[in-house]
Amino acid sequence: MLKRTLDFSLAAILLAAMSPVLLLVALVVIIKFRRPILFSQARPGLHERIFRIHKFRTMHDTRDLDGHLLPDAMRMSALGQFLRSTSLDELPALWNVLKGEMSLVGPRPLLIDYLPIYSAAQRRRHTVRPGITGWAQVNGRNAISWRLKFELDIWYIEHQSVWLDIRILFKTLMCVFKRVGISKTGHSTTDYFNGLN
Repeated sequence: MLKRTLDFSLAAILLAAMSPVLLLVALVVIIKFRRPILFSQARPGLHERIFRIHKFRTMHDTRDLDGHLLPDAMRMSALGQFLRSTSLDELPALWNVLKGEMSLVGPRPLLIDYLPIYSAAQRRRHTVRPGITGWAQVNGRNAISWRLKFELDIWYIEHQSVWLDIRILFKTLMCVFKRVGISKTGHSTTDYFNGLN
């Protein structure tokens, strides 16, 4: 209950304090990418319940001659890279926190595609609410291996506390300031999890 109360309070304060930034980013995104301003995608949350996460768009909708979207790396713009490196694209997810679908701190919500290939240990990440940031994000973010990400997620679940969350939030600010671990080498963010990597 304390974690949920802190999540709701901090998310509400951040949304209010960051509203000028949200409006500015939304304006820039609509000029650069046109509509829609937000990227929304279904993700599994607590107990694998599906919800829609919201972020600012960071990519163009450029398609090949057959109408298929080009690879992420080819659709990413300089603006998109800036939004991701500063984590400004994540600000709309504060609305998910207010709704109780996410927490400020927890394992990052991953693709629904991964659900059938999780091991029993990896599936434990769904015993808590997913977070905007997490222990894996402040210990390598996208630059680390999937194996290490899951190990860090499980460590967080086993050691979670309000004080650990506060520590992670402060470390997140440092990571954003330093812009470290934004992407894995050769990828716009990270590679696709196949159950083995």
